[in-house]
Amino acid sequence: MEASRKRSLLLAGAVVVCVLIAMIVFSKMRGGQVETAAASTPRSAPVAVAKRQPISNELSVAGEFIPYQDVQIHAKVAGYIKKINVDIGDRVHKGQVLAVLEIPELVAQVDEADAAVHHAEEEIQRAHSEVSRAEADNVALHSNAERLVNTNKTQPGLIAQQELDDATAKDRASQAQVDAAKSALAAAKQQLAVAKANHQHFSALGDYAQITAPYDGVVTWRFSDTGALVQAGTSSGGLPVVTLAQTNILRLRIPVPESIVSAVHRGQDADVTVSATGEHFTGQVTRYTDSLDRATRTMQVEIDVPNPKYKLSPGMYAQVTLHTDQLSNALAIPVLAVHKYGDKSSVLLVDVGNRVQLRGIVTGVEDPYFVQVTSGLNEGDRVIVGNAGAYQPGEVVTAKESSVSTTSSSDAEKGAE
Repeated sequence: MEASRKRSLLLAGAVVVCVLIAMIVFSKMRGGQVETAAASTPRSAPVAVAKRQPISNELSVAGEFIPYQDVQIHAKVAGYIKKINVDIGDRVHKGQVLAVLEIPELVAQVDEADAAVHHAEEEIQRAHSEVSRAEADNVALHSNAERLVNTNKTQPGLIAQQELDDATAKDRASQAQVDAAKSALAAAKQQLAVAKANHQHFSALGDYAQITAPYDGVVTWRFSDTGALVQAGTSSGGLPVVTLAQTNILRLRIPVPESIVSAVHRGQDADVTVSATGEHFTGQVTRYTDSLDRATRTMQVEIDVPNPKYKLSPGMYAQVTLHTDQLSNALAIPVLAVHKYGDKSSVLLVDVGNRVQLRGIVTGVEDPYFVQVTSGLNEGDRVIVGNAGAYQPGEVVTAKESSVSTTSSSDAEKGAE
């Protein structure tokens, strides 16, 4: 009885052990099948197709608006301000009188020059009279001398030689008087020219008593008040009367780095965004210095911006985007597909068999979203976009079109979002 019981327990234990072994083997077989099935399914890889499209290099830099013209207006002559007609913020027009000076000594100088002109004119009249009198005397004396000479020829001995000599001498002396009178007349005319020049000089200085605007603009600062003594602008230490800025046109000045200086040219399009006003418009490069600032290694570039409604003010900043190296039919791929190691670039290419290949490429023009491929790829090649470390060369993948399209930069922005 006891022996039969032991055999039953041994048999039951053996059955339990067999069941456990069977369960372990079945579990391992099932796991191996799962792993095999998982290993046989290719991973999905986001790809983009190399396509021909327009591409351009861009530079985005902050620029500052400055007046088209900005000058400090000085007095040409020293004097007291009799009246000042403008203040800061006033808009003025070309030729408008900004201030009037009182210059008593200049008035006296103008009067003196005017008197000198009248005196010179009277001297000319007197010289003309002297010339006329001398010429009349010369005619009479010359006629008398000729008559005596002719008489002496027809009737020799009738007229004394002394009388002939006196007549001839008087004729020559009268001719000299005529020449002297004409010289005096010429000198009087020269004196009149000098007097008129002095008069014009002091009259011009008198005109400078009115300080006028050289162009349409706005008064940005006022330095003097009524009754103040201002020095001539040519003297050292003389303060200006006002500062005048032309703001109906503004210069947008931007620093362009040395690397793209050669790509900048007149008439080049530039996208301008003014954060202070929210305005966005397209301008064109108007001028540039064509030389680099040695301190900053940049070239100053200017864009003329019309400002007829004065919405923009000098000192405002704007973000300027210059489009350089524009290509209309470049072979391009997304920037996210390019992997750089030092000065070398490569991509992960998915071939016709959906196998990953590491391919070296040479890049060209690059914008924020796409890069030109000059060699290493053909049109229609598929490249993996992003996460290069997740894939190995030789691996088989399932290519899936990436949301980053190579059609345009705007599509890239949408895909990135």
